[in-house]
Formats: sequence, structure tokens, C-alpha cells
Amino acid sequence: QVQLVESGGGSVLPGESLRLSCAASGYTYSRSCMGWFRQAGGNKREGVATIDADGKITYADSVKGRFTISRDNARETLYLQMSSLKPEDTGMYYCAADLRSRCYAPVGWPISVHDSGMDFWGKGTLVTISS
Repeated sequence: QVQLVESGGGSVLPGESLRLSCAASGYTYSRSCMGWFRQAGGNKREGVATIDADGKITYADSVKGRFTISRDNARETLYLQMSSLKPEDTGMYYCAADLRSRCYAPVGWPISVHDSGMDFWGKGTLVTISS
């Protein structure tokens, strides 16, 4: 049974940092594309960053230079280091897995879960940036 469990969310001030983690199990993590998505209010989810099985990374323009995605295949854990956080970064952050080794999910604009091409999703962790 595939499980993706996010952690690390919280409420911080603008300019501060957070590190999200996603513990994966139940599939061949090291051979899979992984990604972080976020959703604010009733909007569709937006791809924030993806990393494929070979380590190729794609970021949304809105987070380039501020967020860093990484993966630890030995621990089957995905990370998102978020720095210089802004109020517009507020939302529910989801970890997702695509069982294909390459990432095909677009990042940087709203997309439905179905159209993202990701096979499995975590339940999310809430990030709130507010002064």
C-alpha cells in the first residue's frame, strides 16, 4: 500500500524558513518522480517543484532561488526547503509520486489532480505565512 506522509508545515512570519518532509513507502521510491504541489483556498493545485529519479529538478518561477527540493533515496524521503517565505506561499502543501522515472507534471500553474499525471498523493501539510 502506497503511503505519502507530509510533515513540517506551520505558521511563520514573512522572510522566515520552513522545511517540509514527505515519508514514502509501499513502492519503488528511488525509481519514481516526486513532486511538491500547493493549493490555496478553493484554487486548483499548483506544481511547486519536481525531481525525477535521476535528480533532474524543475521549479515554478515563483519559487526559484527560494525553495530547494531534494530526495533521500535511502530514507525514502522527499524534502522541500523553503526560505524567504512570502504571504503568497500560504497554502496546503502536498507531496505526490509519479511511478514513472521522469517527471511530466507541469509546474508553475494550476492543474487538476487528474491532469497532473501524479499517481499518488499525501494528505498535505498546512503552511501559513502571515505577519
